[in-house]
Amino acid sequence: MKFKQIISTVTVFLFVAIGYAQEVKLSQQESNELRNNIKIKSEEKNSIKSEFIQLKHLDFLSNDIESSGILYYKSPNSIKWEYQNPFNYSATFIGDKLYINDAGKKSDLDLSSNKSFKSLNDLVVRSVKGDLFDATEFEISYFKDAQTYSVHFIPKDKKLRAFISEFIIVFDMKFFEVISVKMLENSEDYTLLIFKNQQFNQPISDAVFTN
Repeated sequence: MKFKQIISTVTVFLFVAIGYAQEVKLSQQESNELRNNIKIKSEEKNSIKSEFIQLKHLDFLSNDIESSGILYYKSPNSIKWEYQNPFNYSATFIGDKLYINDAGKKSDLDLSSNKSFKSLNDLVVRSVKGDLFDATEFEISYFKDAQTYSVHFIPKDKKLRAFISEFIIVFDMKFFEVISVKMLENSEDYTLLIFKNQQFNQPISDAVFTN
């Protein structure tokens, strides 16, 4: 897996995009209520374990590239993306460190020495805690359809926009849980993450995050 794809994956952590037909923009009051509800739900989570399906759409291919695996989060700042199909690959964030295991080939990166990568890691952690809506790095807009809320983020930073032109988070309207994530690149390409069978506040061993 190329490092750019890692960045795409973690950046869209906990974001959902399932469809935008008949979306209606929320009023300021509705937007504030949505932010508060999501923040309250996020603060209740000490751990997350979720299956995910990733669809990578490349404009020159007739079919999307599909992969799947498990996402783990443990408070305060341990996150692991474990790809299981069609390849074995993991990207683990612990504090300011990124650990990569590519089918047994291991490497690591000190995020604290790289401002861009540190910002990405901070975004991941903040999104889990429900603080992302307070970020000043994005132009943010809020929408809803019959079943979901969606939050659209447009990065202000030029370096981040080199990877992402926009990403969209879709939340379940009843429980304010993330359903999937869509990241749009500057071309017609995009990455879509769909989350399922989510478990919250269940014990997760520290060994899960051992590279």
